[in-house]
Amino acid sequence: MKRQEELQVRLQQVQARIDATLKECNRPAGSVQLLPVTKYHPVEDIKLLQNLGVAAVGENREQEARAKALEIPDMDFHMIGQIQSKKANSIARWAAAVHSVDSEKIAEALNRGVALSLERGDRSQEILPCFIQLSLDGDPSRGGTPLDQVTQLAEVIDQSAHLRFEGLMCVPPLGWDTEKAFFQAKDVLSGLEDHFHRSLEFSAGMSGDLVEAIKHGSTIVRVGTEILGNRALA
Repeated sequence: MKRQEELQVRLQQVQARIDATLKECNRPAGSVQLLPVTKYHPVEDIKLLQNLGVAAVGENREQEARAKALEIPDMDFHMIGQIQSKKANSIARWAAAVHSVDSEKIAEALNRGVALSLERGDRSQEILPCFIQLSLDGDPSRGGTPLDQVTQLAEVIDQSAHLRFEGLMCVPPLGWDTEKAFFQAKDVLSGLEDHFHRSLEFSAGMSGDLVEAIKHGSTIVRVGTEILGNRALA
């Protein structure tokens, strides 16, 4: 089977799981975006996904994503990995959205980076949608914002000239029941929607737990292996 045909079959299988779960939950068809995660996979795979109608992919590593974005400028690349503040300027040049903001320092660095990129003509999109990565267990080693700091960080993002608070991103802590994690994260999201008086996105669910995430309100699922197969580790 040719690679494009393989990717098409895999995309259709994942989409079928999403559609079936939405139907089971009585949620509208099309209310969940499938974001293929292309970390460690070659740019040729992303071009094939683009041929199949995929408009956005997720990447974890800044240097790798930047190179791919330069090669495929008409594809949207979402940053979903942990961010170092020294990399924020570069991320602001290529990212269509960032799912992993976890501190005011990172938010401020991204805001400055977008302004600089616009000034230099490296970026055309004036506003960078940003998700707060939620830390349900408060463990800083895996990234994420503690529960008691989420609202303040959301306000910092939303008040920034070049950022927009888009919603939450959640990865269940190691050893946690996924249902419990997504339930808690959705509760935090609902509180933020009340605070900001608007609907927000919920980036939650990967290959192994997307069904549970959708049942708890996910609007974006990030799927890598189930679509692209095993990664050749760098």
